[in-house]
Amino acid sequence: MEAESEPYVRLATLRTLHRVVADLNAARSLAGTLQAVVEGAVHGLGFDAAAVSLVRPDGDLVVAAVWELEESPMGGPSVLLGQVGSRESWDRLLGVSDHWGTLRFLPYDRGWAVASDIPRWIGDGALPVYANDWHPADGLLAPMYSAGGDLLGVLSVDRPRSGKRPGAWTREALEMFSLQASIAIGNARLRAEMQRALARLEKEQQALRASEESFRQAFEYAPSGMAITELHGAGRGQLTRVNDALCRLLGRPRAVLRQQSFADLVHPEDRALLERTSAESGRAELRLSRRDGGYQWVCLRNSIVADAAEGPSFLLTHVEDIEDRKRHELQLAHRASHDALTGLPNGAELKARLGRRLCSESQPVGAGVNSGEAGYPASYGYPADSYSAHAAYDGLEGVDPYAGPAHGYGPAEGGGLLPGLAPGYGEHVHTVVPAEYGPTGDAWPAPFRSGPAAPADKGLAVLFCDLDGFKSINDRFGHNAGDAVLVEVARRLSGAVRDGDTVARLGGDEFVVLADGIGREEAKDLAHRLRNAIIPPMRIDGRAMRVGVSLGIGWAGCGMSIEEVLHTADERMYDEKRARGGAVRGARGERSHRRAG
Repeated sequence: MEAESEPYVRLATLRTLHRVVADLNAARSLAGTLQAVVEGAVHGLGFDAAAVSLVRPDGDLVVAAVWELEESPMGGPSVLLGQVGSRESWDRLLGVSDHWGTLRFLPYDRGWAVASDIPRWIGDGALPVYANDWHPADGLLAPMYSAGGDLLGVLSVDRPRSGKRPGAWTREALEMFSLQASIAIGNARLRAEMQRALARLEKEQQALRASEESFRQAFEYAPSGMAITELHGAGRGQLTRVNDALCRLLGRPRAVLRQQSFADLVHPEDRALLERTSAESGRAELRLSRRDGGYQWVCLRNSIVADAAEGPSFLLTHVEDIEDRKRHELQLAHRASHDALTGLPNGAELKARLGRRLCSESQPVGAGVNSGEAGYPASYGYPADSYSAHAAYDGLEGVDPYAGPAHGYGPAEGGGLLPGLAPGYGEHVHTVVPAEYGPTGDAWPAPFRSGPAAPADKGLAVLFCDLDGFKSINDRFGHNAGDAVLVEVARRLSGAVRDGDTVARLGGDEFVVLADGIGREEAKDLAHRLRNAIIPPMRIDGRAMRVGVSLGIGWAGCGMSIEEVLHTADERMYDEKRARGGAVRGARGERSHRRAG
């Protein structure tokens, strides 16, 4: 190409370009296309070395292909493979270079423009003698752009075999070649993206098929009922698909269920709940009819299955059998409110029952407002037949009739007062501390012993019981013996009280008795009965064991807090313990070790 003006040289160059462009289009991958570009620049345009820096998705350029006519002893330009230059540095380099049409020429004396992060290799070529000679540090760049004008990459050529800076014809040939290279690279990228898209589509289709099969198996073989319901059109609400578990649960064949809807199966009282739940994803507990005419308690959990384009398409319903759970709800409520060792109401239940009898309106001691007959008034959730009502629900035995409703309406958080009326229990009957007659010196001030009406003789007594000598049994015979003693004490206390009274285990060896509709003398008699019930020896594991008891009688009245009522009874108990010379707590609350049971 030294005599570029000669026509036969140009013709040979065009033939070579035609061949290398054909090689570009024959490449089947992006890597093959890039390699064809650098090899075509070397073999078809008369340069000894060429490299392509490709724009990455983040905008920087990476050396993706390198080729030289003869491999250099020090590795040559191939050492640049994989090196990355920032887009900012490349833009600055292209901007300061001489513009040769679409090409960019960077003379050696402008090497300062090459940033340190741009990959560069300088060979050992001869230094120029004439102004038109090629310098080893010269650079000729051919930016390649997409049809939309975006930079695809830069083709760099080096060391023209003529030893001269390229003339007009070689530049034009390089421009033509870089344009064809841009097209080939764009096509290769498009093919690569299409191949990746096809691979992704095939993978997604495989995943979809696997997902559909997994869903089918999960649906058909689920241990609980499953159903698919139409959301639109004439079949709205109809069961279009059901599994075997749902057929077994309702005792109906699949063909029959597919002709019905949940609205056809639901209990009339639960229809409104079903309609609210079916309109959206949600959960409802309701009854569905069985083939035998009965009703089955189930929990419906709905999930709306939506199409990305068309929106909600159908409703997937999980139908869980909760018949046993419904049957045992009362048992669970009983366990939550009762002591696991003795079966007595626990501290939380004791406070809840006490709180139902209190309000924030203080009543003078002995005020003429009677708390009623013995036991809690029916308006407070303790009807005389509460035991039979509960037992009739699911055949439970030993349900405490004094427990009130399963929900309970306990005291305000933190043991505070209940303002006004006790929710859900009708008109509130005030609890009044009964009047005390006899010698002065009781805990209630004399000015409050009279009221506008006749004095109240009966009230709600709170008897605080603390076992004496229990620690020595625990220490000597072990916690199992101690537990057996607590169980026996609970049995004896329960046998000594009236029907309707509450015996609760507060914790450790502390028990509390609530007795409503009782006078002060009757409360003393009850305390005497409780003591006599406890002190006889008990036979535990073949050994005779004995515990004593200290009792304190307190009184509950509206205007008092739950903690205040229990504290008063507790202090009365310790007054008796001190009077009898028994073991007493040390600095407020320090007690001997007891097992909670």
